[in-house]
Amino acid sequence: MRAQIIDRSRDQAFMQMALELAAQGAALGEVPVGAVLVQGGEVIGSGFNRPITDSDPSAHAEMVAIRAAAQAASNYRLPGSTLYVTLEPCSMCAGLIVHSRVARVVYGALEPKAGIVQSQGQFFTQGFLNHRVLFEGGVLAQECGQILSDFFKARRAKASS
Repeated sequence: MRAQIIDRSRDQAFMQMALELAAQGAALGEVPVGAVLVQGGEVIGSGFNRPITDSDPSAHAEMVAIRAAAQAASNYRLPGSTLYVTLEPCSMCAGLIVHSRVARVVYGALEPKAGIVQSQGQFFTQGFLNHRVLFEGGVLAQECGQILSDFFKARRAKASS
């Protein structure tokens, strides 16, 4: 279900935090994606892509943030929470979002190759799911897309030199 924007300035502030995390990942050579999980107006989990750093293919920003939040909450379910992520989630992360009962996902840039919220399917609207996730895309989309474009442009330049 498409979410109504609850508070655009609040969404932008949390997305800005996710962008700062994405930049931390880029500094480590990771694809710059950041995520912040908020519950009751408080950040309870955050992270950035770490699959290379952690030698863990599941260490996407969403996964890292949700794991941290679940530990902080001492609960594998995170009802009423909102996940802010700079890039449209993939199928692995979308499944985790449903299983952890995140209420709302706010993402920045589209992921045309593997995004499963809008680009390659509408996962959260599937009738077989036992939890409905609200979603909103395009928050700070230009900034979220730019950090990715800059990262891959620099990587290509380094590879060709």
